[in-house]
Amino acid sequence: MSDTSRKARRARILRSAERQFGEPVRDIEYPGGEGRSSCRLIFAERSVIATLRPNFRRAHLEAFVLKALSRHSADAPACLGVDGEIIYQSDVGGRRLNMEIAKVGGARRRALAEEAVAAIFRIQRAGATAGLNTALPHLGVNAAWIDNLARARAALEPYSAGRSASVDHAQLCAAVQVPARQFVKWDCRSGNAAIGADDRLRWFDFEYAGVRHGAEDFAWLIGDEAWPVPPQVMEEIVRDGLIALPEAERRDWLDYLAVYTTLHCIQRFKLIVKEAKKRGWLSKTRVRRFDDAGVHPEFAAHLCSVGAYFGDRVALTRPIAQDFEEARRVFEQMIRQAA
Repeated sequence: MSDTSRKARRARILRSAERQFGEPVRDIEYPGGEGRSSCRLIFAERSVIATLRPNFRRAHLEAFVLKALSRHSADAPACLGVDGEIIYQSDVGGRRLNMEIAKVGGARRRALAEEAVAAIFRIQRAGATAGLNTALPHLGVNAAWIDNLARARAALEPYSAGRSASVDHAQLCAAVQVPARQFVKWDCRSGNAAIGADDRLRWFDFEYAGVRHGAEDFAWLIGDEAWPVPPQVMEEIVRDGLIALPEAERRDWLDYLAVYTTLHCIQRFKLIVKEAKKRGWLSKTRVRRFDDAGVHPEFAAHLCSVGAYFGDRVALTRPIAQDFEEARRVFEQMIRQAA
């Protein structure tokens, strides 16, 4: 984005915000960098998050979702207003989950992971209670989208023996072509959650919310390459959140989570490889600070470990797991060479 475009966007948001809240904005901050869609507006006695969405529909869908959730959940921001493509939300805090969890280890790290998962489950239940599972668009139901998701496994071939090619494509498509019944936030990467002054973890960025199986939200978190919690621990935490389901249903739910997480990891893998070729490797600090793609060999290796673990959980995707395991060794070799 050019300097002229940034200045014009800033001026537009300031005019809108001062009209919306009836008081001057004292300062403006860009937690994710000036190129991102959201900024923090500082007023005399509070701060507000302003987000300029690319179109009217996205802004108003997000506002609709947040208003519906607020009646049943305190795990998301409150919508404070919407002006055209600009949505105003309560400030849920400056301590981003992706940064906070990287600072701690042991029991505290697991506790944060448990809080994040529990909040997603609560948000999904709140969405269902609010009727969002019947009011929002279905996600990932287009045959072309599913076909592309399944075919993306070819991205592992340059880093492995390419065993993924042997996976039955029709079966793989069928495995992710599930009924859309559950409200999902989508994009549950750890940079989209924050801890407030009240020490409560909340999720934000509901721009792409819709309806699908439900496990996808957890796949986004588990398959976040900068998320430092081992995949087996995450599986255990999510399983504990499904305790109310009958055993057979829980097993089917977790099998779907495994397949979808495997394919989601391929999407993140493709993004990392693409960005590394374009920009070179980035520092882990930069990635976390700006909630960027995990363009660092350690993040890539971790992502491959996640893909290998979940791919091995289901017979259909085990060849993909083997490719992920070989790709992991490629990135670990890079790390050793750079040491």
